[in-house]
Amino acid sequence: MAGSSPLSPKQPDGLVPAGCLLYLEWFPIGHAHTMTTQTLQVQKRALANTRWHTTEEAPLATGQIRLHVDLFSLTANNITYAAMGDAMDYWRFFPTEEADWGVIPVWGFATITESAHADLPVGEKLYGYWPMATSAVLQADQIAPGSLVDAAPHRIGLHPVYNQYTRCGRDPFYTSDSEAVQALLRPLFMTSWLIDDFLADNEFFGAPTLLLSSASSKTAYGTAFQLAQRQGLNVIGLTSESNRDFCESLGCYTRVMSYEQLGALPIDAPCVYVDFAGSAGMREQIHRRFTHLKYSCAIGATHVTDLGGGKGLPGPSPTLFFAPAQVKKRRTDWGAAELGKRLLTGWQRFTTRVSEPTQPWLRVVSHQGFEALQAAYLLMLGGRSDPQEGHVFRLD
Repeated sequence: MAGSSPLSPKQPDGLVPAGCLLYLEWFPIGHAHTMTTQTLQVQKRALANTRWHTTEEAPLATGQIRLHVDLFSLTANNITYAAMGDAMDYWRFFPTEEADWGVIPVWGFATITESAHADLPVGEKLYGYWPMATSAVLQADQIAPGSLVDAAPHRIGLHPVYNQYTRCGRDPFYTSDSEAVQALLRPLFMTSWLIDDFLADNEFFGAPTLLLSSASSKTAYGTAFQLAQRQGLNVIGLTSESNRDFCESLGCYTRVMSYEQLGALPIDAPCVYVDFAGSAGMREQIHRRFTHLKYSCAIGATHVTDLGGGKGLPGPSPTLFFAPAQVKKRRTDWGAAELGKRLLTGWQRFTTRVSEPTQPWLRVVSHQGFEALQAAYLLMLGGRSDPQEGHVFRLD
């Protein structure tokens, strides 16, 4: 139930210290003691209902690794995962024993605490997709110097971008002092970069005006940051009246407007709608107002109380943007190395601006413990979080 008291996780005994990279031979460390994993589960049809679920850790099978989830972020992106959990298979990544309950994936860092794979030592740190839990188990496969893949049977058919984990020791993006910023912005910025690239690849569908809803969200302003570096575009940020000042302070939107001001824009302006909110009502207004709407790009679902489809609307059919598809295209076009180089350059430019000391766009807020995560999740689900804050969590 929502607000239920979390259980305190037991500390794993007998594990090799996290900083130790010495690997001799795997054996089932700690199985003489009962160890448990605590996981935050949400009710799929009533996302405000949450509970902490306790499971005993089973012995590892050959090739598996167990990791302690060290640090992860919670953003509007995770609310989108929950809202679109069935449609986009997000619930499948960390399945539960009860069909009505799910685990929302989060991005962050974890450290191997137990290994049944000869090439993956205890103490190694990975970046990737984790459950909101104290620990996780991966079926490690396709081991490369910089990455590995979770080949667990339940992940077969899920997109490889989410199944791949980065080995931090060989990761050009990684620095130990920026883990919080990476957990918060790295997955969001990758999506932002790919949206900008997709739109440019399609010559912005012949429209110089781009309308971005939920303009205060990190993925939206990351996209606006990329678009602002291009010539001849009119990037309009649509947001709630309470977030207008923040969006205007960013300086990456040509113009910021509240949703109520939409009527001030000319109806015959050729435009593209980039929808981070997922609001059915706002989508209908856009489609009915703009007679020269060239493309309707569905990205997120931050407005979970007003979600809906786009059937029967005038103009182009709303089309879901799937970032991994653009990754696949650019790997084919440019090669993986060139894509990685361009992403790294964009990431460094973006994080330099976001963390600029005199006027930062992001203020990292660190949380500890189970109750803090539960409370922050409910605030974000209700759209009541401060857009300038970025929330990161350590459970134990």
